[in-house]
Amino acid sequence: MNTMIVEDGPVETSARDAFHDLLPALARALDVREVFQHLSTVAARIVPHDEANLAVLTEDGTRFRLFASTGDGSPELLCREDRCILRDPSQPRVFEAVTGYARGLRSGISAPVRIEDKLIGVFALLSRRSDAYSTEDLALVQRLADYVAVGLSHQRLAEAARHAAVERERAENLEGSVDLLRAISGVLDIRTVFPRIAEITNKVLPHDRMTMAFYDRDEVMLEAASNDELPHFKRIKLADPTRHADEFFVVDDLTRQSLLVLEPADLQDRLIAAGYRSLLAVHTSARDQAIGLHFWSKRPNAYSSKDFPVARRVADHVALAVSHEQLAEAASQVAEAHARAERLELRVRSLAEELDSKAGHGRAVGQSDEWLDVLKKATQVAGTDTTVLLSGESGTGKEVAARLIHRASARSGGPFVALNCAALPEQLLESELFGYERGAFTGAQQSKPGQIELASGGVLFLDEVSEMSPSAQAKFLRVLQEREFQRLGGTRPQKANIRVIAATNRDLRKAVERGDFREDLYYRLQVFDIHIPPLRDRKGDILLLADAFLQDIGKSFGRPPAGLTRDAKDTLLRHHWPGNVRELRNALERAAILCEGGLISAQHLSLHTEPLVAVPTTTDLSVVERGTIEQVMRESGWNKAKAAQRLGLSRTQLYTRLRKYDLDKRAYS
Repeated sequence: MNTMIVEDGPVETSARDAFHDLLPALARALDVREVFQHLSTVAARIVPHDEANLAVLTEDGTRFRLFASTGDGSPELLCREDRCILRDPSQPRVFEAVTGYARGLRSGISAPVRIEDKLIGVFALLSRRSDAYSTEDLALVQRLADYVAVGLSHQRLAEAARHAAVERERAENLEGSVDLLRAISGVLDIRTVFPRIAEITNKVLPHDRMTMAFYDRDEVMLEAASNDELPHFKRIKLADPTRHADEFFVVDDLTRQSLLVLEPADLQDRLIAAGYRSLLAVHTSARDQAIGLHFWSKRPNAYSSKDFPVARRVADHVALAVSHEQLAEAASQVAEAHARAERLELRVRSLAEELDSKAGHGRAVGQSDEWLDVLKKATQVAGTDTTVLLSGESGTGKEVAARLIHRASARSGGPFVALNCAALPEQLLESELFGYERGAFTGAQQSKPGQIELASGGVLFLDEVSEMSPSAQAKFLRVLQEREFQRLGGTRPQKANIRVIAATNRDLRKAVERGDFREDLYYRLQVFDIHIPPLRDRKGDILLLADAFLQDIGKSFGRPPAGLTRDAKDTLLRHHWPGNVRELRNALERAAILCEGGLISAQHLSLHTEPLVAVPTTTDLSVVERGTIEQVMRESGWNKAKAAQRLGLSRTQLYTRLRKYDLDKRAYS
């Protein structure tokens, strides 16, 4: 018998002829699958079999996927953790009792397929007979596998050439796509032209649906879609956010691979029902916003890593458009913020000038940052009906700020009623605040409306609110909560159509801690808190205020305003101003009288250039105030009228503080 010698042993002449027949078939084919049936027929002359299969490694190298088969139904040849018929695929082997196979296949033989010494697949022949193959057949099957490797190598080279040509065409089309650039750059909202972008992109990266989404941790916000085939799921919750952190990912078949979506739970089912089978996702970013661009196809295995460059280029164009949109929006917000600030500044200036023109209502003079911040906050809250709490030392201008809020509010046409809670004895405060009915108490000969009624439709300004008695606090809390009150001795509740602005020179929080002030009333009053800085913290406003006050004083005296010498200005700037703006005006009025129409000197001001009180070792306002009052009383020879003038207080306010600090019981000599 004529034989030929090969490396692994003798081969019959008929087998040699069969090998020669394989070469032209593989050489002509650009796809091994097209000639696989013919290859099996020729190979049967060498190694008899009932079925031939070729499995190749997936791109990630983790499993084998059936590439070609002569069997009906194509038996699955994927390696899995629980069962793999391709154990040790790098070596030729014979295997028996192939479980899980249909058509009665009982045994098989396989050999690795290598290109350039790299394992790329497995070639297997299967038989319905048991023990159909022996180790003597391994050399023949390996040689068949080597022929298959030649065919696969030829196919891959052809595919690479085709892909390179396609990529060149894609790149040329995309780079030269004026329509795409025009569609993206011509708008500030990419969603309006997204279907057009998808249409242009479809020429270089075919898809049936394209979507764009923003990513935020484990959530996806769908922003745009090229068609309306599916309901618009605005928000999608992910089961595995790390997967979407990858630059690219591909889903070959939605019927076999999960999108790992938690909500909506039926999203993948809806996609499959609509005919979608595969997905290519590319991730990029616009400024700090993570963006995902998704290409959906109704064909399985529609995308691979070869599509990544084109997908990334499209995503970069989209991200650029989104960045432009974000920058335009940010610029618009900045411009709007500037416009609002300018409008607010104009409004503040207008209100300050309007308030200055109202005789007896105080002056909103000042250009320091601290004072302008007060005016800004007052103007901002004025447009609401919110309760405001003004805090700060006595004489800082709390009523000026309250009147500015009133003038800028919708209640400007209503009354502004001011009530000093410290100026009234405890027993009279409630009757003055709530009013009373005839016979409510001894001396109540007729009914009288209270300040709440008089302020209806306008603003009720409660100065020194910390001095309000516990009983009045409880009743006034109802005014704020229920917007109603009763006159003393009355039975009929009345509506309180007022806006409340309260003021205090105390630390109300500490008063609450001491139990002197109701906590619930404190929080009702402190909805919007504005702190009025002391005059010593507004050094830049002292001379401006002095000039304004001298103008007013001159008019009241019927003579030109007095001027200030340099030493008088220095004295004003060095003074500690415990009485703040009120003390400044009183000092200037006294000096204007003494100078008799001439210039005001430091001697006319009669001010101490050193602080009245040494720098305290405590920040407790009550301790500092008590020390200040005691020192002024001593320097005034315990003359209450002079001390009240020095402190910028009314005599009633001074009496209240003397009682509070237990100073009225001292024997003043």
